[in-house]
Amino acid sequence: MRFRLSFLTLLALLALLAAGGCSFWGAAAGGAAAGVTAAQKEKGFRRSITDTEIRIAINDLWLQADEEVFRKVNLQVQEGRVLLSGNVRRPEQRIEALRLAWQAPGVREVINEIEINDTSTLADAARDTWITTELETTLLFDQDVSSIDYSVETVNQVVYLMGVAQSQAELDRVVGHAKDISYVRRVVSYVLLKDDPARPS
Repeated sequence: MRFRLSFLTLLALLALLAAGGCSFWGAAAGGAAAGVTAAQKEKGFRRSITDTEIRIAINDLWLQADEEVFRKVNLQVQEGRVLLSGNVRRPEQRIEALRLAWQAPGVREVINEIEINDTSTLADAARDTWITTELETTLLFDQDVSSIDYSVETVNQVVYLMGVAQSQAELDRVVGHAKDISYVRRVVSYVLLKDDPARPS
């Protein structure tokens, strides 16, 4: 167990250091490191590593239990809060993904937005990727938004946001950008304000 924890910590460090923490682990663990750097400014380095460890642990649990869940369920982690989205074929897979997410050490909350009966096509998946990229790019170049504090996931043209907003005005601006993108059907925000008492001290 001690070796495993050390190994996970090492992987977390590598994920943070490689390409700004955004691409290294994604290919190997289904986007496990997406949004890793989003925590560093508000949470600090230790909290960022903890979120990365949670992400790696959940992906590992999913991969061992059900390879389809590992491929089709999206995962975002912010300050121990876990957001699940995506599509699965059976209700049991939705329940299993949720159950396994709670098993990862350090998880404080799991938000389940997984949909059942995947009717999406390759064109839908490509459109989702385009929407996510478009929003991330817009946030990056908006000087009134601290883009590093947000993570974005798009499933069937529904945009899911997690992160920490500096103010309500900034959050409204981010949501507005998302709604302005073509093909977006809905925007779901799980972003907390910087001074929200729900955030860990």
